[in-house]
Amino acid sequence: MTTHSVVEAIARQQQLTESAWLRRLIETTLQSSGVVLQAGSNDEPPRQARLTIRLLADDQALLHARARARGMPMATYASVVIRSHLRGVAPLPTEERALLNQSIGQLSAIGRNLNQLARLANQGRKDVGPSREDLRALLRACEALRNHVRQIVDANLRSWEAGHG
Repeated sequence: MTTHSVVEAIARQQQLTESAWLRRLIETTLQSSGVVLQAGSNDEPPRQARLTIRLLADDQALLHARARARGMPMATYASVVIRSHLRGVAPLPTEERALLNQSIGQLSAIGRNLNQLARLANQGRKDVGPSREDLRALLRACEALRNHVRQIVDANLRSWEAGHG
């Protein structure tokens, strides 16, 4: 048996990479020799640290299916799910965020138009403005948009709780 195969087997048994196992071995040896290691930047993970995990085959298949349903790479999906769990927030994927931003833009345009009409009405101009039916249609559009946004948010929450896109 070669040294490399022994290191590889021990690292696998401890569910570590070979380099992580060797780093741990060196640190343990130095500490047992009385060497005091300075606390440095190695004690804190970098801002965008990489994490390697091992999954059972069926868990990996499920992760792949759920990531694909969300239109995300598996690693990105896993990162979002972990962050969501740790922080207790429901993530909002890019596509859904874009739809919400479009809705916000439409509501802003409606608000600008209403402000222009209110300004004209405040100036005493009664000849300009929407009819009652126009206002009813505007109200229906706002209610439909509100309901649409609510459905997007509810669907997002349900999908993350259930894990399906």
